Amino acid sequence: MKKRRFGRTEWNVSEMGYGMWGLAGWTGSDIEEVTKSLDHAVSLGCNFFDTAWGYAEGKSEQILGALVKRHSDTKIYAATKIPPKNFTWPSKSGFLLKDCFPANHIIEYTEKSLKNLGVEQIDLQQFHVWEDAWANQDEWQLAVEKLTKEGKVAHWGISVNRWEPNNCLQTLKTGHISSVQVIYNIFDQNPEDLLFPLCKELDVAIIARVPFDEGTLTGTMNYDTKFPADDWRSTYFVPENLISSVDHANALKPLIPEGMDMPEMALRFILSNPDVGTIIPGMRKINHAANNIACSDGKGLPTNLLDKLKLHRWDRQPTEWSQ
Repeated sequence: MKKRRFGRTEWNVSEMGYGMWGLAGWTGSDIEEVTKSLDHAVSLGCNFFDTAWGYAEGKSEQILGALVKRHSDTKIYAATKIPPKNFTWPSKSGFLLKDCFPANHIIEYTEKSLKNLGVEQIDLQQFHVWEDAWANQDEWQLAVEKLTKEGKVAHWGISVNRWEPNNCLQTLKTGHISSVQVIYNIFDQNPEDLLFPLCKELDVAIIARVPFDEGTLTGTMNYDTKFPADDWRSTYFVPENLISSVDHANALKPLIPEGMDMPEMALRFILSNPDVGTIIPGMRKINHAANNIACSDGKGLPTNLLDKLKLHRWDRQPTEWSQ
């Protein structure tokens, strides 16, 4: 596993991290298999794990806490997120800070995360949604300063709303934010326009989330794909989105190099960008962890293929179904 410097934190984190959204509360989640997959990832050198209180109301945090305890002799960087007080994902431009992240809420949920993780300090505490209109408001900044001074949080981050990579630029300039988690993949290349250059200037780490575009970039979906009613993806891949997503994925298939599949190409596309600190694909099965981590071998994609993939940029705007 290759490591990368994680911005101003000076951490050396595995360039292939572990996204923990799908480990609890999703159809098909099996705790025994999840545990084996997590342990296997650690054995392969993965040391960055991303969770949130909002993933099954703290259950995913507890799973990560158990992992940290099992591997107490290994430094594992635990990243989690504070849910918005109104429990609405994503936030909307008209939302007020007091409705999402008042100081007492930031403090309350940081304490809950500390308990769930079983640690005295959270390595990276993130805001699970964000509006840049809140950038210069004192309340969130004072809460951040308080929790940092008390040693309860080492660094702070923002998880940017879907398809809104620029909705945090002014906030980064406050100096309180050490990392940004943003959707970045073959389709979603727009973070390269403004966000990545600013992060480089400010030495803010980049966490690339949704590397497979919620499954589209695995190449396994088709026009008849359906998800169980209790699976989040059933409300995301509505016909309008499913048809277009499959169209875009099919257009990529002729570009897949011999001996490679689409998931590997998708991950290597992101790894080819040195601005990215770590990627956090969801991995519920041991073979998924092994296959994804195997991409961390220092080999990106050839320039001619990257140039072709750049042409598959797909700029999208948030909608009711994009959540």
